[in-house]
Amino acid sequence: MPRDIQQAYKKGTRSMDGKPGKNYWQNTARYNIIITATPPDRNIKGTETITYFNNSTDTIHYPSIKLFLNIHKPGAPRDFPAQSDYLTSGVHVDVIKADGQNIDTSDTNNAFTNYRLALPKPLLPHDSVQLSFDWHYDVSVQSGREGMIDSTTYFLAYFYPRVAVFDDYNNWDRMQFVDSHEFYSDFNDYVVTINVPKNYIVVGTGTLQQPEKLLQSGILNRYKQSFISDATINIVTPKDWAAKNVTAQNDVNSWQFIANNIPDMAFGISDHFNWDGCSVVVDDKTNRRAGAFACYNDTAADYHHVAQYARHSLDWLSHNWPGVPYPYEKTTVFQGYAGMEYPMMANDETYEDTLFSRFVAEHEIAHTYMPFYMGINETRYGFMDEGWATTYEYLIGTADVGEEKATGLYKQFRIQEMTYDLSSEEQIPIVTPGDALTGQGFGNNEYGKASIGYLAMKDLLGDELFKKCLQAYMERWHGKHPIPWDFFYTFNDVSGKNLNWFWNNWFFSHNYIDMALTDVKTKVDTYILSIKNIGGMAAPVDVVAQYEDGSSEKFHQNPAIWMNDQTQTTVNINTKKKVKSFTLDGGIYMDADVSNNTWNK
Repeated sequence: MPRDIQQAYKKGTRSMDGKPGKNYWQNTARYNIIITATPPDRNIKGTETITYFNNSTDTIHYPSIKLFLNIHKPGAPRDFPAQSDYLTSGVHVDVIKADGQNIDTSDTNNAFTNYRLALPKPLLPHDSVQLSFDWHYDVSVQSGREGMIDSTTYFLAYFYPRVAVFDDYNNWDRMQFVDSHEFYSDFNDYVVTINVPKNYIVVGTGTLQQPEKLLQSGILNRYKQSFISDATINIVTPKDWAAKNVTAQNDVNSWQFIANNIPDMAFGISDHFNWDGCSVVVDDKTNRRAGAFACYNDTAADYHHVAQYARHSLDWLSHNWPGVPYPYEKTTVFQGYAGMEYPMMANDETYEDTLFSRFVAEHEIAHTYMPFYMGINETRYGFMDEGWATTYEYLIGTADVGEEKATGLYKQFRIQEMTYDLSSEEQIPIVTPGDALTGQGFGNNEYGKASIGYLAMKDLLGDELFKKCLQAYMERWHGKHPIPWDFFYTFNDVSGKNLNWFWNNWFFSHNYIDMALTDVKTKVDTYILSIKNIGGMAAPVDVVAQYEDGSSEKFHQNPAIWMNDQTQTTVNINTKKKVKSFTLDGGIYMDADVSNNTWNK
């Protein structure tokens, strides 16, 4: 446990039983945001008021303000090269006020994605400050996680100045946003108003207010019907756009969305995208339904199915893994270029292979739970959300297409590369802070390696106990900021087992998966197999017995075989059949060297 994390436990903000400590706190804010977008003009203008509450025991002098879209400025630190269409002049902050007092904005010109704001008066513990910002920026021509989809379709994400997270173990999050390491956000209440010209729709995070003032009657009826319909309702079609019967015909329509206790807001606007919707019961106890929407160019053939893919995702995730009812009123998948998640929103590419389209939608919607329902610091501990989304992606994929095909896809996209890449960066401990890492090892750590670590624990505990632990973790920490130790200690506490040997083996080591079947002895009807753990990872494995009569049988060994000694073990196989050979088969736990996995009689 690093020293900063030790301090959190000493101060009592976190507890060794995995629960929030008696002194736990987190800061929050209320955002009232108004932005104006008038495509094809790329300039976005905004004004906002933030009421920020300091629930900590510290006095705040220099809050950190996130200006994420400054990543588009020339010279901004980023992990990927920037083409000219990606570059803009960044965020221009025109006005800053603190409790009505003007603050000099000239320093913002030199800031990239992190701006240190000097308050004119210190913010005391358990007090609040009202911050006001006026700003403008140009939507980038090259669209990534946000930007211009086409000349009259924009995806607006990270578009507003926000107060960074101030937490109990790291203080201010002053990390620069470099595009790959994603985000860390407080849970806030939002009122966002987006002013757009007539004949533009706006979709995104939160509950749309007074849709009857924005949508013409036929469209409004379809919109309302979609929230109670299992079948896809085509809310807006190309024929509707041609007839100009979609929106109210005011020069400017103000689309207002409200969301509470949520870490971010994102929106898509267009004057020609299709809009589909349907819904599904996500909470059987209350019969609550959640909407599943898709917004896309009519030429994207796969997107005509995406609303149902989203519906299926909400249904399966709510009722299976994690088995927690989807917590929001809806989700929307918007056609873009990112494959990126936001609260109640995804920005996904279009694909010729509809199977892959569903695969991507399921992964991004799975992120609802981590990092949004659970306030993960994904900049630093991205394995706590990407690893889970990858795990859910595999589990729902198994239900969708069967274990054989889902396993093949999972191995191909998530496991194969790190298994056969001998590079040192592939063997860094999973728990290594992500903001200290770059490269392929960083990505594999967050996705594939963390995912099979979670699946190995699922194998160790069994589905019932694993789900009990997982849901307890989510109940304790949703709407808060869990760190890896909160997760580890919750599983120890709820399972009633000391699992530290497993956490240390998987998450704090340089181990990898490589086993060898070194010897087989016989004793009456028992075969005694000696297995050496060359790579050190406490992974499950199947022992496949090939019999002399041509049949075969699998004997599954869960990670408990490594609990006492993680370097070698013996496995007893009881059978009255004559064995021709034994082979170790890791399945998704791909073995780095299979040449020593077979014993022949």
